Amino acid sequence: MCGICGEIRFSDSQADLAAVGRMADRMARRGPDGEGIVARGRVALGHRRLKIIDLSEGAQQPMVDSLLGYTIVYNGAIYNYPELRKELQDKGYQFFSHGDTEVILKAYHAWGTDCVKHFNGMFAFAIYERDSGKVMLARDRLGIKPLYYSQQPGRLRFASTVPALLAGGDVDTEIDPVALNLYMTFHSVVPAPRTILAGVKKLPPATFAMIGPDGQMQVEPYWDVQFGPREDQRNYQLEDWIDETLDVMRRAVKRRLVADVPVGVLLSGGLDSSLVVGLLCEAGQSGLETFSIGFESVGDEEGNEFKYSDVIVDRFQTRHHKLHIDSKRTLPALLECIGEMSEPMVSHDNVGFYMLSQEVAKYLKVVQSGQGADEIFAGYHWYPPMMDTDDAIGTYRKHFFDRDFAEYQETVAPDYLTGDCAGEFVAEHFAKAGAEAAIDKALRIDTQVMLIDDPVKRVDNHTMAASLEARVPFLDHEVVEFAANVPANLKVAEGGKYILKEASRRVIPEEVIDRPKGYFPVPALKYLRGPFLQLARDAFSDPAAKQRGLYNTRYVDRLLADPESHITPLRGSKLWQLSLLELWLQTHLNKTT
Repeated sequence: MCGICGEIRFSDSQADLAAVGRMADRMARRGPDGEGIVARGRVALGHRRLKIIDLSEGAQQPMVDSLLGYTIVYNGAIYNYPELRKELQDKGYQFFSHGDTEVILKAYHAWGTDCVKHFNGMFAFAIYERDSGKVMLARDRLGIKPLYYSQQPGRLRFASTVPALLAGGDVDTEIDPVALNLYMTFHSVVPAPRTILAGVKKLPPATFAMIGPDGQMQVEPYWDVQFGPREDQRNYQLEDWIDETLDVMRRAVKRRLVADVPVGVLLSGGLDSSLVVGLLCEAGQSGLETFSIGFESVGDEEGNEFKYSDVIVDRFQTRHHKLHIDSKRTLPALLECIGEMSEPMVSHDNVGFYMLSQEVAKYLKVVQSGQGADEIFAGYHWYPPMMDTDDAIGTYRKHFFDRDFAEYQETVAPDYLTGDCAGEFVAEHFAKAGAEAAIDKALRIDTQVMLIDDPVKRVDNHTMAASLEARVPFLDHEVVEFAANVPANLKVAEGGKYILKEASRRVIPEEVIDRPKGYFPVPALKYLRGPFLQLARDAFSDPAAKQRGLYNTRYVDRLLADPESHITPLRGSKLWQLSLLELWLQTHLNKTT
């Protein structure tokens, strides 16, 4: 787990080493254990290292294979690298290190761009070919590892974070109106390749890009999800689906133990993280370290779920750490959290993950986490209405969009208004082959888009801000493929995640399975009061906000007058959504931008 960056020039001029150095320095938290820059004329690659696999200096990056003529910078973890290493050795390849980085290099030489299809894991990497001058960029199937880039005439820069790209300089920081429409409508998600900044793009998940020495960039997807049972599953009964659910999850959890340091678990007290703990202990892990966080309650909304995490701790005798946060600590941490955000991320639990990660990093470098189960096994409240609808797009919009198109037109200042970009994006995604039923269309867009640019992004972002690696077994691509095979009625039944719940009964206590659905709670950011409300007010009164003029003033005033009455269908604060974007822009851009 690391931070990567680089610059590629499309002429005979030298890459800007100072810019690459600034980008690498800005990612120091992602990789405090080592750093390096390799320059090859018009190409320079930078790296910050967090030592997880092969702790020796032999695995230091950028890694150069002089025999093959390749140089790589890589962020992630390839869980099947021992098997791939043996396969490559059988082909005659010799290795000078013991980790997964060199396996990627050899795999690229052996299989070309198809190498990505051999990897089970999370990754973003860049490989420079000395002899051809080409550069390959790639990102894992579920977009767990980020990869951003900016282009100017004659050059391309890339980095693991947007703040790193900004540190390099010479980035167009104008607001992209289409991205703004998506942010305001599509649950604050800006799908790849866009970001909120016009001059910054992100490589889509499950995609690689080949960049020629002349600057031509060829972008190709290499993986997709197909919904519906496999041929061998056509006659499955409930018990068969339960058996395979447990089989695929056991493999995914076991894979994510591959490390040369201990691996713990973020235990929220929900079904998903509890199952991860149960499967690890079932597999013989003893002395497993687990971590939970809680906040002050607001009104009748509970700020922690300790009573459920305690059940799992008592059952499996983990070495548990509870972190209780009062609001006095939350506000300063929130400002730090925004400073580390790669993109504006509005969900209330951002600061929770940020603070939890800071605490966990005092004990461990690697944890497993339960993100992704709700999206792939249909755990959210908007999935049951998708089962019987004749209007897939309309039903999805009603239950998922933060505001309808009319309200969006009230929200944004005239200079930034666009057409119904979010609606058009959903319609285009729903029209793709491979998911025929309305429910499958919703699950697919949530798995391939929302999941990646909401929960997955914030988990990576905030764990890495603490020099902590998070591994997500529910996003093992084999688990995702299997979940797409499961009939929809076995997912949405009885409040959602039915098949996962039934499988979990063989592993964890039922009081955790049958509890009311919870969320990672930070009530202070849902019901903006006191200093949190003042922070929102200050965001709009800042001179930079007034100069930028993103919002319709009357709409903002209406939210400020009664913030608790303006909650999105997904239970978020509309006021916080607007103010968070402004706070992010003010934090990361020059005040006069």
